[in-house]
Amino acid sequence: MGTLETVAAGLSILLATPAFGATSGPVTVRATAGQMLSLADEMARHGKNDEAENIFEVLARDPDQDIRNEARYRRAKLLRARSNYRGAALLLRRILDERPDATPVRLELAQMLDRMGDKDGAWQQVRAAQAAGLPPAVARLIDRYSDALRAQRPFGASFEIAVAPDSNINRATRSDSLGTVLGDFQIADDAKAKSGTGVSLNAQAFRRIGIGEDASLLFRATGFGNIYRHGAFNDIAADLAAGPEMTLGRDRLQVELGATQRWYGQKPYVRSARLAGVFSHPLGSRTLLRAIASAALTDNQINDLQDGKSYYGRLQIERALTPTTGLAASFAVDRQALRDPGYATTGWRAALTGWHDLGRMTFTAGVELGRLHADDRLLLFPDRRQDRYQRMSFGASFRQLEYAGFAPVVRFSIERNRSTVAFYDYRRTRTEMAIVRAF
Repeated sequence: MGTLETVAAGLSILLATPAFGATSGPVTVRATAGQMLSLADEMARHGKNDEAENIFEVLARDPDQDIRNEARYRRAKLLRARSNYRGAALLLRRILDERPDATPVRLELAQMLDRMGDKDGAWQQVRAAQAAGLPPAVARLIDRYSDALRAQRPFGASFEIAVAPDSNINRATRSDSLGTVLGDFQIADDAKAKSGTGVSLNAQAFRRIGIGEDASLLFRATGFGNIYRHGAFNDIAADLAAGPEMTLGRDRLQVELGATQRWYGQKPYVRSARLAGVFSHPLGSRTLLRAIASAALTDNQINDLQDGKSYYGRLQIERALTPTTGLAASFAVDRQALRDPGYATTGWRAALTGWHDLGRMTFTAGVELGRLHADDRLLLFPDRRQDRYQRMSFGASFRQLEYAGFAPVVRFSIERNRSTVAFYDYRRTRTEMAIVRAF
C-alpha cells in the first residue's frame, strides 16, 4: 500500500465513520443497499468492473443521500484503479457538493487533481480540508498527506470556449474629441469604442518529464483568442514555455523561459521573450503564499517607440475559511521600460476575490483597483498619462449541468479606466457564457 493510500485509510479509522458517515435509514432499504454494495464489491474483486459500475450507478440515484454517496465513492475508487482520474474526480466532486464536510473524499479529490497535473487545485482541496477544524491526530495525517502529494501527470490538456458579449471590444474611448497641444482633434468613428459579441477560446497543453525525485521539466503551449465577426478586432496570442519545477520541502518553485506572439486585427502586433518564476509557500495549514516575478524583452511590431523591457511582480495570499468558502488577495506591480518615455509606464494593481460552494454551484466575486502613470507626456498631448483603474467581477459555475467532464460557467465584469489621455479612458462591460472542465 502506497503512502497516499495509507494516509487515506488512517483517516477513515480516526474519523470512526464510513467514508461519508452513513446513517441508518429504513431497515429494508439499508439491507438492500448493503447487499447491492457488497455484490458490486464482489464483482469488482473478480474483475467484472463494468457490472460493478452498473450497480453503483443505480445506487447513485437512490433517494438516501448516504447510500448514493457511498456508491459514488466506491465507483470513484474503481475508476481510479483504471486510471480514469477525470471520471473519479467528477464523482468525488458530486459527493462534496452534497457533503462538503466529507474530509476523506476531499483528500481523494486532491489526489485525483494532483495526478491530472492540477497542482493548485489539489493544494486548494487540502487547505479546504484543513479549514474544517479537525482533531489533532487527523490533522497530523493530513500534514503527511500534504507531504505525500507529489505524483504528477506526465501530460495533459485543457480547453474552454465562451460566447462573450462585450460593450467595448477594443477598449477604446467614447469621446468625440481628443485634446492636444495643437487643439482639439476629432476622433474618427473607427477609433472609438465598439461593442460586439465574439467567441473566446482558451487552450493549454503540457508535457512533464521527470529529472529526479522532486524535480521535473515542464513544457507548455498556451493559446487564447477573442474572435469577432469583424476581423479588425480579433485578438489572438500563442505562447510556448519550458523550465524546471521543483519541490523544496513544503515549498514549490517553478522557473520557465517563454516566448509569446500576439496578433491584433489579423496582423502581428507584439512578440516577447521572458524569464519567469513562481514560488509557493504554505503559511500554516489553511493559507498559501505565492510570489510571481518575470522580466521580458518586448518587440512591438507596429510601433518601434514601444519596444523595450518589462518587469512584473505579484504577491498573492489564499486562505480557506471553511471547506466551502475561501478568499484570495493579491498585489502586483508592473514596469514598462520602453523606448519613448511617453509610453514607458509604472503601475500597480490590488485585487480581492472570494468564492463559495453552494450545493452543485460555485459563486465567485472580485474587485480590483489600480493606478498607472507614464514617465513623461507624449509629444502630442499636454499631459502625461495617469490612469485610475477599477474592475468588479462576478461568476457562477453549474456542475449540475455537467456533461462529459465539462460544465457551464457564467462570468460578468465591469471595467472603468479613467485617464488624463482620452485614448486610454474607457468603460467596458463583458459577459462570458463558457463551457469549461467541471472541477
